[in-house]
This record gives sequence, C-alpha cells and structure tokens, in this order.
Amino acid sequence: MKTPLLISLVSLSALLSYTVNADPKTPGTHPGYTTAEMLANGIPNDLHMIDVSDIEHELQGKSPIAVGFDIDDTTLFSSPVFYRGQQMFSPNGYEYLSNQKFWDKANCGWDAFSMPKEIAQKLIAMHQSRGDDIYFITGRTASPCHFTTDYLKKTFHIKKMNDVIFAGSSRTVYTKTQYIKAHKIQIYYGDADGDIISARQAGAEGIRVLRAANSSYKPLPKNGLYGERILRDSQY
Repeated sequence: MKTPLLISLVSLSALLSYTVNADPKTPGTHPGYTTAEMLANGIPNDLHMIDVSDIEHELQGKSPIAVGFDIDDTTLFSSPVFYRGQQMFSPNGYEYLSNQKFWDKANCGWDAFSMPKEIAQKLIAMHQSRGDDIYFITGRTASPCHFTTDYLKKTFHIKKMNDVIFAGSSRTVYTKTQYIKAHKIQIYYGDADGDIISARQAGAEGIRVLRAANSSYKPLPKNGLYGERILRDSQY
C-alpha cells in the first residue's frame, strides 16, 4: 500500500508535469541522472552534453526554422509562483494545481516573480539572430489574459512574439505534441520527460534543459533518460 507521502509526491508529479506520461510503452533507454546527482558527482561520461554554440554551429548556413520552449523550469524559474499558490490555495496539499483561481493569478501577474533562466536568454538570443520563429508551449491551464506573453516578450527582448500556447493537461495524451507539429517546430526545449516525448512524437528533436535542483517541481527528472541531448549548465 502506498504511504500518504508517496501518494502526495505522485499526485504532485502528475499535476505539475501537466502532460502525464500517457504511453507506458515509452520506457527510458538509459537510467538517466537528476540535476542534483550531476551537481554532486559530476557529469557522467555516458550523457550527451552540448552547448548553445554547438546548436548554433549545426544551424549555420541553414534557413530559419521554428523552435519551441517549455516555460516552467525551462524558460523561467517559476517556483516562487507555485510556492505562493500552494500557500494561498492549498497549504496542506496540491489541490491548488486544479484551481482556476491559482492559474489566473499565475498567468495574469505572478509571473513577474519568475526569474528568467540564463540558458533561455542565450538560446533565444541565438535563435533570434538567425531569424528563427519562437514559440512557447506550456502545459499550464489557460487564463483570459496576456500577461505571460507580454512578460516573456519583454524579458527576453523578443522581436516577433507569438502568443503563449497553453496546451493544458491530460492523463491520456501528450497535449504539446499537436502544437509542436502544427507549427512545424524542429527543436523543442524542455526540462520534463513529457517535453522530450512530445517533441519526438511530432517529429522534432527534444533537447533537455536541466531543472534546477532547488525547483519546487519534484521529483527531479532523470536527464538523459531517452538518450536525448542535454544542455550543459542549463540549470541556471
């Protein structure tokens, strides 16, 4: 029988991932390592680590493409938003993640407390210099406002800003896949396992961004679980 703590952790993982692993036939091909393990023990030799410069070199001389970004723990360190939401709406649990009032707070103002990740700044600057189209696709529940879109545009100095796509969550499908495919995105950056799988389902490459070890989004994913490429020092 699962203990109450284990049930809570499982519930948190399912709700925060926003796109639950809907395909039990998609096992990992590698044991993978969490960011905490990598920080404590160093980067294992069996991980495929890359830098922004590697991607830039690969794209050199090629026509502009469409690229996509997850938001939470990929583009923004948004743990302050989720911590505040839990304290306000469900201090003893994770019910706040299914509360529209929380999402309206998060999407319509609280993202001002989300810190931009350095890796996102570098990636976005590089892709903009190439003229690539940039899309943000999140598993968050949508709200009737444009604050997060405006915040990302201002924070990352995006010249041609597309509205944030709120894919929502599902227990049966990867909700981001259809949007990655519809916008012909060739590279999708994300910290969660579902981001890598969604990209591959859509025919794109999913590149792993390290989730910060102090993120409120637990448990930490196993980076390299699917043999994907991983951005070095991207926990910041």
